[in-house]
Amino acid sequence: MKFGVTMFTTDYALSPVELGRICEELGYESLLLPEHSHIPTSRRTPFPAGGELPREYRHTHDPFVALGAIAAVTGRIRIGTGVCLLAQRDPIATAKAVATLDHLSGGRALFGIGGGWNEEEMENHGTRPALRWRILRERVLALKAIWTQDEAAYHGRFVDFDPIWQWPKPVQRPHPPIILGGNGPGTLERVVEYADEWMPIPRRDGPRIEERIPELRRLALEAGRGHIPVGVYGARPDPAAVERYQQAGVERCVFWLPPGGADEVRAKLEQHAELIARFP
Repeated sequence: MKFGVTMFTTDYALSPVELGRICEELGYESLLLPEHSHIPTSRRTPFPAGGELPREYRHTHDPFVALGAIAAVTGRIRIGTGVCLLAQRDPIATAKAVATLDHLSGGRALFGIGGGWNEEEMENHGTRPALRWRILRERVLALKAIWTQDEAAYHGRFVDFDPIWQWPKPVQRPHPPIILGGNGPGTLERVVEYADEWMPIPRRDGPRIEERIPELRRLALEAGRGHIPVGVYGARPDPAAVERYQQAGVERCVFWLPPGGADEVRAKLEQHAELIARFP
């Protein structure tokens, strides 16, 4: 089992540089940063977890800028997005950002992606919410072409460009792992088609993650794919929960951190590290 953490790095919390240093010092395998380019003030879309939208959603750093800073002060820990809202991003610019991060970090990038939930945020980027999964699919395929081909082209409904040159290419071959979030209808089919790993968030409603892993294995086998790793984003930091995930075949647990100051964040990281020590 691998263990990582995720936190909204913000303008008022522990800096991403210090966060990265502490995580590497304590032996974490990975550090993932969420993304929201902005939060529309209308607040038309309800917060999926219920209640008021937490303050950190309005204050979060750009993940790639923050991850670049983390890469500069670390040398081992995997760093990436958890998750990048690719349906809201230009694919050519995003391909450049991910490849640059992987290049400068020496091949440590993880590319977590998701469909997003804030409809007004998507609309501000010109993305129709009902089409976001189809848009995301084409953008993933376009990114793969850019990362793996010297003269890449892509012609789809939502992404369309003639041959281009773009370097650097990622250090990891063929590219950094594409880790798809979500646990709704169609998620596993998407993972099998164009992702490298599945990373759902535990939910109180809907199917449990453990119950869907056999389905993922079956779909992968039918598609002629090999083993597809599974991680849990926002795993409960409880030994019984971690053991249950481990027995089900989960290979990475990612714990949430509060967007607080140095003392609060370090205390939580040390607390999680005590749990991790029980799963060598």
